[in-house]
Amino acid sequence: MAIIGSDDAARISQGAHSDPFSVLGLHHIDGVWTVNCFHPEATSVSAIDAKTGRRIAELAPVDGAPGVFSGQAKRRKNPFAYRLKMSNDDAEWVMEDAYRFGPVLGELDEHLISEGAHLNLWKVLGAHVMTHEGQAGTHFAVWAPNASRVAVTGDFSGWDGRRYPMRKRGQTGVWEIFVPAIGDGASYKFELHDAHGNLLPEKADPFGFGAEYRPATASVVRDLDGYDWSDKWWMSKREAVHKTDKPVSVYEVHLGSWKLVPEDGDRQLTYIEYATQLVDYVKYMGFTHIELMPVSEFPFDGSWGYQPIGLFAPTSRHGTPEQFRDFIAACHNADLGVILDWVPGHFPEDAHGLGKFDGSHLYEHADRREGFHPDWNTLVFNYGRREVSNYLVSNALFWLQEYHIDGLRVDAVASMLYRDYSRKDGEWVPNIHGGRENLEAISFMQSVNATAYGQVDGIMTIAEESTAFPGVTGMTDNGGLGFGFKWNMGWMNDTLSYMEQDPIHRKYHHSKMTFGIHYAFTENFILPISHDEVVHGKGSMIDKMPGQGDDKFANLRAYYGFMWGHPGKKLLFMGCEFAQGREWNHDASLDWHLLDTPQHKGVQTLVKDLNAVYRTTPALHELDCKAEGFQWVEENAGEESLFAWVRHGADGSAPVLVVCNFTPVTRLARRIGVPAGGHWKEILNTDAAVYGGTGAGNLGGVDSAEIASSGFANSVELTIPPLSTLIFELEQN
Repeated sequence: MAIIGSDDAARISQGAHSDPFSVLGLHHIDGVWTVNCFHPEATSVSAIDAKTGRRIAELAPVDGAPGVFSGQAKRRKNPFAYRLKMSNDDAEWVMEDAYRFGPVLGELDEHLISEGAHLNLWKVLGAHVMTHEGQAGTHFAVWAPNASRVAVTGDFSGWDGRRYPMRKRGQTGVWEIFVPAIGDGASYKFELHDAHGNLLPEKADPFGFGAEYRPATASVVRDLDGYDWSDKWWMSKREAVHKTDKPVSVYEVHLGSWKLVPEDGDRQLTYIEYATQLVDYVKYMGFTHIELMPVSEFPFDGSWGYQPIGLFAPTSRHGTPEQFRDFIAACHNADLGVILDWVPGHFPEDAHGLGKFDGSHLYEHADRREGFHPDWNTLVFNYGRREVSNYLVSNALFWLQEYHIDGLRVDAVASMLYRDYSRKDGEWVPNIHGGRENLEAISFMQSVNATAYGQVDGIMTIAEESTAFPGVTGMTDNGGLGFGFKWNMGWMNDTLSYMEQDPIHRKYHHSKMTFGIHYAFTENFILPISHDEVVHGKGSMIDKMPGQGDDKFANLRAYYGFMWGHPGKKLLFMGCEFAQGREWNHDASLDWHLLDTPQHKGVQTLVKDLNAVYRTTPALHELDCKAEGFQWVEENAGEESLFAWVRHGADGSAPVLVVCNFTPVTRLARRIGVPAGGHWKEILNTDAAVYGGTGAGNLGGVDSAEIASSGFANSVELTIPPLSTLIFELEQN
């Protein structure tokens, strides 16, 4: 005898019931324990004892509700654990019933979620492999407060959204279900109905730890527990590595195109292959950090990862989450830090993503003037909603804690700071004071930085910020944004503009190379030559240089010398270190064959040596972010297109003299002032023969004379090769 309301049964069968746990599973009705279930493939169902396998109740089909079965266990007085034994014309099977299990989320989790204050949000939402009430399976939980019904669907349910509708947890807007016997590797999505009962496109899990390989779009259950990290040595020392007085030289990498495997159809490398090939190369080149362009799962290769869908999933293009952890550990064991490009500024409108997630503008602003970004045709997060801010803050912590990431480079910060960014009049909404600053985004970034630095030791955050917004690296308690470092976009634009000039015209643009010092110490700067400078018709770095043949390479070598001698940490995009000839193409491998050419090999050797000199010469990094670490010697030698300055380190460090000549004219017997007398050793010359230069120089060093020059009592007489940078260090007894 079936004891179940016909309306309830019909709505269960149709996949339209908003409270399935009130119907399905074990219920005490009129003094009798009743078992109700839904399984559209079964024709016969019975409930059996979970321990003994004995039949407890025979479940009968419910009229007018295909797939719904109901039956009574008249001899049972107390609640009992059971399984469902099912059959049809083709098979017989036994399965656990998801609706006999209680909730997983606790009251504290509910409270913190509703307050937008759950720092470990990824540990309770998403898909978690666990043992619950003695049964192995996976707990699914998703935030969808405006949905009238939510179900998890996947390969384990034949993608039938009627099979596993979820339980709504009070006023938090969270839906959850524990599905027995589901484990690592299962593909799934969420099926949602909006507030009016309308079926929405299936959604990937906002907290999914894994994703299917493109173009498939489902989330994948991944068990993140139990990984045995082997990087304790690195983790214990990295706080000292990331201080502003330490050398930071970053190699920026796009994993999809650093190197392809032509023998295997030009496939991309795996995380495991990167753990040896990329790590060994970056270590050989002397960089201190690898910065990965976004690895959070993304559907479109052409976005380079900057339009992410799965913020909690390392892209499946290169392997599994465990293999990505193996790559991180390999970096750390090679004494290399790892920085991730992190994209909290916007997200794409793909149907399976966050846009109108539960039928409402849940993650984004409802007003397109606030919620849509015209530059990238993407949606903008609603930073003023506490749950959304909590989602993003917890995502930052997720990468730092679960994957031991050492730093987050936050993309497109300017687009978040200003409400009118790339928008015309009438296309943006002023803040509550009538201004253009996005106060909610500012508060969000302060929260991210304060939380990240407060919760995780030894990390750093970096802002890609292209305006003069004050206090980007200022302390949050003083009104700053709280970043550890900021990309110096102004320096990059000015100096590249100068380098693109024919040397005969450079004297008219001299200030482009000196202006950066006027603000060099207002923030903790990184000097970036990033992917943005070698794409979209901008050409490669070698293309930007004027002249032909050897002159182009000499210009580039001199510029790199200028960059490494200038105050600020360093960042160089892959391929730039060996003067990649063509513009970067994300669909093709770097042109590694160019290293068979002496000029390209020479640039690579120079960058390797620049990194070595930078790391081992205290004056080139100890006071990178302090004005007392820099002193002009020749600031106004515009007619010669010559620059000279001194870098000072902390007390006791030997000073360093940097001299740049950006004309093809050799400067013979050129007198340059120095801050102290003695022997100045030439520790780097970008015109050295080993780099492809002429080999002109100063025979390894020069002695100073007590001849006043440029306001200094002592000076040196130098041979300054054409299109070159020279670096000298004062020898100390």
